[in-house]
Amino acid sequence: MKRRLLFLLVVFLVLSVPIFAQTAAELETLLATEALSYEQAASFVLRAADVTATGSAFNYAAGQKWLPAKASPDGIAALNGVSLLVMGAFGIKGGIMYSATKNPHYAYRELVHQGIIQGRADPGLAVSGDRLLFMISRALDQNEGEL
Repeated sequence: MKRRLLFLLVVFLVLSVPIFAQTAAELETLLATEALSYEQAASFVLRAADVTATGSAFNYAAGQKWLPAKASPDGIAALNGVSLLVMGAFGIKGGIMYSATKNPHYAYRELVHQGIIQGRADPGLAVSGDRLLFMISRALDQNEGEL
Protein backbone atom coordinates (compact mmCIF):
# COMPACT_ATOMS: atom_id res chain seq x y z
CA MET A 1 0.00 0.00 0.00
CA LYS A 2 2.86 2.35 0.83
CA ARG A 3 4.44 1.74 -2.58
CA ARG A 4 1.21 2.62 -4.37
CA LEU A 5 0.80 5.79 -2.33
CA LEU A 6 4.43 6.73 -3.00
CA PHE A 7 3.96 6.01 -6.72
CA LEU A 8 0.84 8.19 -6.84
CA LEU A 9 2.62 10.98 -5.00
CA VAL A 10 5.58 10.86 -7.42
CA VAL A 11 3.26 10.82 -10.44
CA PHE A 12 1.29 13.73 -9.03
CA LEU A 13 4.44 15.77 -8.39
CA VAL A 14 5.92 15.00 -11.81
CA LEU A 15 2.70 15.85 -13.62
CA SER A 16 1.86 18.95 -11.67
CA VAL A 17 4.54 20.92 -13.50
CA PRO A 18 3.77 20.12 -17.18
CA ILE A 19 0.01 20.12 -16.84
CA PHE A 20 -0.44 22.93 -14.35
CA ALA A 21 -3.74 23.95 -15.98
CA GLN A 22 -5.50 21.04 -14.30
CA THR A 23 -6.72 21.88 -10.84
CA ALA A 24 -5.97 19.80 -7.78
CA ALA A 25 -9.61 18.76 -7.58
CA GLU A 26 -9.51 17.44 -11.15
CA LEU A 27 -6.35 15.46 -10.42
CA GLU A 28 -7.83 14.01 -7.24
CA THR A 29 -10.97 12.99 -9.10
CA LEU A 30 -8.89 11.48 -11.88
CA LEU A 31 -6.70 9.54 -9.45
CA ALA A 32 -9.76 8.18 -7.66
CA THR A 33 -11.36 6.93 -10.89
CA GLU A 34 -10.88 3.22 -11.54
CA ALA A 35 -12.38 3.24 -15.06
CA LEU A 36 -12.35 6.44 -17.10
CA SER A 37 -14.82 7.26 -19.85
CA TYR A 38 -13.56 8.22 -23.28
CA GLU A 39 -14.83 11.78 -22.64
CA GLN A 40 -12.73 12.07 -19.46
CA ALA A 41 -9.67 10.57 -21.14
CA ALA A 42 -9.97 12.80 -24.22
CA SER A 43 -10.42 15.94 -22.13
CA PHE A 44 -7.39 15.26 -19.98
CA VAL A 45 -5.08 14.02 -22.74
CA LEU A 46 -5.87 16.93 -25.08
CA ARG A 47 -5.20 19.49 -22.35
CA ALA A 48 -1.95 17.74 -21.37
CA ALA A 49 -0.84 17.66 -25.02
CA ASP A 50 -1.75 21.35 -25.36
CA VAL A 51 -4.25 20.61 -28.14
CA THR A 52 -6.97 23.22 -28.47
CA ALA A 53 -10.22 21.42 -29.15
CA THR A 54 -13.14 23.15 -30.79
CA GLY A 55 -16.26 21.88 -29.05
CA SER A 56 -16.03 18.86 -26.78
CA ALA A 57 -12.73 17.06 -26.42
CA PHE A 58 -14.35 13.74 -27.30
CA ASN A 59 -15.86 15.08 -30.55
CA TYR A 60 -12.59 16.74 -31.52
CA ALA A 61 -10.56 13.58 -30.85
CA ALA A 62 -13.11 11.43 -32.70
CA GLY A 63 -13.02 13.83 -35.66
CA GLN A 64 -9.22 13.53 -35.76
CA LYS A 65 -9.60 9.72 -35.69
CA TRP A 66 -7.72 9.56 -32.40
CA LEU A 67 -10.39 7.34 -30.86
CA PRO A 68 -11.70 3.90 -31.83
CA ALA A 69 -14.61 4.01 -34.28
CA LYS A 70 -17.02 2.46 -31.76
CA ALA A 71 -16.03 4.69 -28.83
CA SER A 72 -18.79 6.65 -27.12
CA PRO A 73 -18.32 9.59 -24.73
CA ASP A 74 -19.65 7.67 -21.74
CA GLY A 75 -18.10 4.33 -22.75
CA ILE A 76 -15.35 2.85 -20.62
CA ALA A 77 -11.97 3.79 -22.06
CA ALA A 78 -9.93 0.72 -22.99
CA LEU A 79 -6.13 0.78 -22.95
CA ASN A 80 -5.82 0.27 -26.70
CA GLY A 81 -8.27 3.13 -27.39
CA VAL A 82 -6.44 5.47 -25.03
CA SER A 83 -3.17 4.43 -26.68
CA LEU A 84 -4.53 5.64 -30.01
CA LEU A 85 -5.60 8.90 -28.35
CA VAL A 86 -2.20 9.47 -26.74
CA MET A 87 -0.32 8.74 -29.97
CA GLY A 88 -2.51 11.12 -31.95
CA ALA A 89 -2.63 13.96 -29.43
CA PHE A 90 1.11 13.90 -28.72
CA GLY A 91 2.07 13.28 -32.35
CA ILE A 92 4.01 10.11 -31.52
CA LYS A 93 5.35 8.38 -34.60
CA GLY A 94 4.67 4.68 -34.87
CA GLY A 95 6.05 1.69 -36.68
CA ILE A 96 5.00 0.49 -40.10
CA MET A 97 1.85 -1.35 -38.95
CA TYR A 98 0.60 1.60 -36.91
CA SER A 99 1.44 4.06 -39.68
CA ALA A 100 -0.42 1.97 -42.25
CA THR A 101 -3.54 1.23 -40.20
CA LYS A 102 -3.87 3.76 -37.34
CA ASN A 103 -5.42 0.83 -35.48
CA PRO A 104 -5.84 0.93 -31.64
CA HIS A 105 -4.17 -2.47 -31.30
CA TYR A 106 -1.02 -1.29 -33.08
CA ALA A 107 -1.08 1.97 -31.10
CA TYR A 108 -1.11 -0.10 -27.92
CA ARG A 109 1.78 -2.25 -29.15
CA GLU A 110 3.75 0.83 -30.17
CA LEU A 111 3.35 2.45 -26.73
CA VAL A 112 4.46 -0.79 -25.06
CA HIS A 113 7.49 -0.86 -27.37
CA GLN A 114 8.33 2.77 -26.57
CA GLY A 115 7.98 2.21 -22.81
CA ILE A 116 4.98 4.50 -22.35
CA ILE A 117 2.92 1.50 -21.23
CA GLN A 118 4.86 -0.65 -18.80
CA GLY A 119 4.23 -3.96 -17.15
CA ARG A 120 1.76 -6.63 -18.11
CA ALA A 121 -1.42 -5.10 -19.41
CA ASP A 122 -4.30 -6.32 -21.51
CA PRO A 123 -5.15 -3.98 -24.43
CA GLY A 124 -8.85 -4.27 -23.51
CA LEU A 125 -8.22 -3.27 -19.89
CA ALA A 126 -10.21 -0.32 -18.54
CA VAL A 127 -7.92 2.67 -17.99
CA SER A 128 -7.76 4.10 -14.49
CA GLY A 129 -6.84 7.67 -13.66
CA ASP A 130 -3.41 6.79 -12.31
CA ARG A 131 -2.58 4.71 -15.40
CA LEU A 132 -3.60 7.62 -17.65
CA LEU A 133 -1.42 10.04 -15.67
CA PHE A 134 1.51 7.65 -15.96
CA MET A 135 1.04 7.35 -19.72
CA ILE A 136 0.80 11.13 -20.10
CA SER A 137 3.94 11.70 -18.04
CA ARG A 138 5.87 9.18 -20.15
CA ALA A 139 4.58 10.76 -23.39
CA LEU A 140 5.58 14.22 -22.15
CA ASP A 141 9.04 12.95 -21.21
CA GLN A 142 9.43 11.39 -24.65
CA ASN A 143 8.33 14.58 -26.41
CA GLU A 144 10.78 16.65 -24.34
CA GLY A 145 13.62 14.38 -25.42
CA GLU A 146 12.77 14.93 -29.09
CA LEU A 147 12.88 18.73 -28.88
